[in-house]
Amino acid sequence: MSRVLSALARHAAINPAALALESGAQRLCYLPLLEKVTRLADFLRRRRPRVLALHADNGIDWAVADLAALAAGVPLLPLPTFFTYAQLEHAMTQAGADLLLCDRPALFAGLAFVTRAEADAAPGTDSLVAMSRACMAASLPAGTAKITYTSGSTGEPRGVCLAQEALEAVALSLQQASGAAPQDRHLAVLPLATLLENIGGLLVPMLAGATCVLPGMAGTGLSGSSGVDVPRFLHAIGASRASSLILVPQLLHLLVLALEQGAPRPPALRHVAVGGAPVSPTLLARAAAVGLPVFEGYGLSECASVVSLNRAGALRPGSVGRVLPHAEVAIAGDGEIQVRGAGLLGYVDGPAHRDADGWLATGDIGHVDADGYLHLEGRKKNMFITAYGRNVAPEWVERELTAQPAIAQAAVFGEGRPFNAAVLVLRPEVSAGAAEAAVQAANRQLPDYARVTRWLPAAAPFSAANGQATANGRLRRGPIAQRYAQALQQLYCEDTHGLLR
Repeated sequence: MSRVLSALARHAAINPAALALESGAQRLCYLPLLEKVTRLADFLRRRRPRVLALHADNGIDWAVADLAALAAGVPLLPLPTFFTYAQLEHAMTQAGADLLLCDRPALFAGLAFVTRAEADAAPGTDSLVAMSRACMAASLPAGTAKITYTSGSTGEPRGVCLAQEALEAVALSLQQASGAAPQDRHLAVLPLATLLENIGGLLVPMLAGATCVLPGMAGTGLSGSSGVDVPRFLHAIGASRASSLILVPQLLHLLVLALEQGAPRPPALRHVAVGGAPVSPTLLARAAAVGLPVFEGYGLSECASVVSLNRAGALRPGSVGRVLPHAEVAIAGDGEIQVRGAGLLGYVDGPAHRDADGWLATGDIGHVDADGYLHLEGRKKNMFITAYGRNVAPEWVERELTAQPAIAQAAVFGEGRPFNAAVLVLRPEVSAGAAEAAVQAANRQLPDYARVTRWLPAAAPFSAANGQATANGRLRRGPIAQRYAQALQQLYCEDTHGLLR
């Protein structure tokens, strides 16, 4: 039996009028939520889809559909609304989705999805339409409950198949680590189609009997994969009376910057989890200085999201926290982090690559200190060796660069070179002089071999739209290097003083 559904039924019986979901003026308490979930689950059992796809904005209907798929035992494919049409087509075709719940049916007309007159509206929802199609069945691992697609380091997303037990084990660990309680109000800032927000922002509140606030992406000021309306973002946090948030580093940076400039600190906020990409220790220190309770964590889709997390009473800035109860971590001889527990069942297009004892190689380099805190050092495949034989993890340098208010994004290169160079995305109205001062300030936090000697401004932000970043903000270094190859080469040709430093 699902722990989440058992908790939902328990809350509905014991405290039926407790507020479960809130979306603008819409409010749904636990008992009517259970009724909606039951209605939609019954509908899904009758339709018997092999795989159910879900494409909708954050809202009550998204949550109902997610829980109903769990109740009906139907594998769910959440589709990020920022995916391109080609990515949506790839994910649904590869996963064999034969039923779709969506709030924008016209978007999928070209993919042979059609409505049936007797079941156009999805029962238990106000905005979702059910559309079906004939398609080839995918060979999914037995027990698949959710298929999560991430844009990863290539343009074509890959489907990770996860079991209900893995998803709920992570949710239970996060509930305990975050201290989630019935009085909490979690504001879902990130799309629910992303695994981190799905588990931490919906399943955790449901376990705790708390409230999940779902204003939709426009309501939180987010658009696409990286657009942010900062005033609206700040207003959403205050107006929601949020006690918890999940942020990526760039959103944390914007929140810290706003508080440093005099914006009022959200009074109810007690737990801000940050992950998805490395976080600069300088940014974490600035967050602490303005009174933000920020807790950095680490995870990956193949491990059902979160593996480790800092928490109240067990906080070590610079680390990604201690490993959560459902997981184990080991460090291989070359420094690669290996994880066991709540692992993927496999991929849509093939098996998982684990050793005989169940350890999954993450591709991340790190170490565990004497007190059990996990520290990240970079991606194994991104590590480069300078002309002087020094190993440099570019993420380490980039964290220090983007901790500077003048620099929004940074990509660092130096393989086989006498010094490191960077492509920088500067914030609006930042002068070349201010940018150079920011680079030097970051360099003061680094040893000489890791410092940036020369840099050039990017023509545009690194984004999923131009293929230079993944949807969650991780850099795609190959396309960036290719786009700026000539300009970077010119930096090395022009620079002679770099050799003398």
